[in-house]
Amino acid sequence: MNFPADLKYTKDHEWIRVEGNDAFIGITDYAQSELGEIVFVDITTEGETLDQEEVFGTIEAVKTVSDLFMPVSGKVVEVNAELEDQPELVNEDAYGKGWLVKVTLSDLSEVDALLSASDYEALIAK
Repeated sequence: MNFPADLKYTKDHEWIRVEGNDAFIGITDYAQSELGEIVFVDITTEGETLDQEEVFGTIEAVKTVSDLFMPVSGKVVEVNAELEDQPELVNEDAYGKGWLVKVTLSDLSEVDALLSASDYEALIAK
């Protein structure tokens, strides 16, 4: 499993990469491996401002559908359009081409409360 140290993580298996006042959000390598083959990503919240922990979409694998939770409060400014035709990018490159949404952060301090890579790794090792 891969847990880049420059990212923050949630107990719900999302990751966030902050770039100034914006952030990219996706699901972790662990989450995609547990879900299996990703067949559809459904995110219809582009343009909406959502609270931390609010559902911003769903991700569908062969055997299950899972909600996606916002790690921080913010406005969804972009959805990864490549996932419409290539949802498998989440499996192939969870931390790169498989990102889900780009958000403009409402409260940068919320990022500090998220899990570090080592904390997340310890969480899933239980």
